[in-house]
Amino acid sequence: MAKILVIDDDQGILRLLDTLLRRKGYDVVLAENGRKGLELFRREHPDVIVLDLKMPEMDGLAVLQQVRGFNFSQPVIIFTGALTPETEQQVHALGVTEIVGKEVSLGRLEDSLKRLLSIQTLS
Repeated sequence: MAKILVIDDDQGILRLLDTLLRRKGYDVVLAENGRKGLELFRREHPDVIVLDLKMPEMDGLAVLQQVRGFNFSQPVIIFTGALTPETEQQVHALGVTEIVGKEVSLGRLEDSLKRLLSIQTLS
């Protein structure tokens, strides 16, 4: 069973993704902020990280930078409603795997997860 780490400060998004992803058969680990997310990343070794960009204290860019310092090939999906052209360039420079807008259907997030996990299985 694939392990997904979801890092988002919005409790509603965390609960929603937890419910939806568990129903799809994923093992889900939740973090309500970037610092907790990094701690869980190091401890849990998730297959994919779903990461919000706009969070207090430690934003998603800082989390992504830290993740890349530990594992440059770690699959990371940015799941955000706060994407600007500047932040899009920054996350691409840091090697983000996918970007999914929160305003887009959750089906697209599921498609991204399936695609990334099938690539890992083939490797």
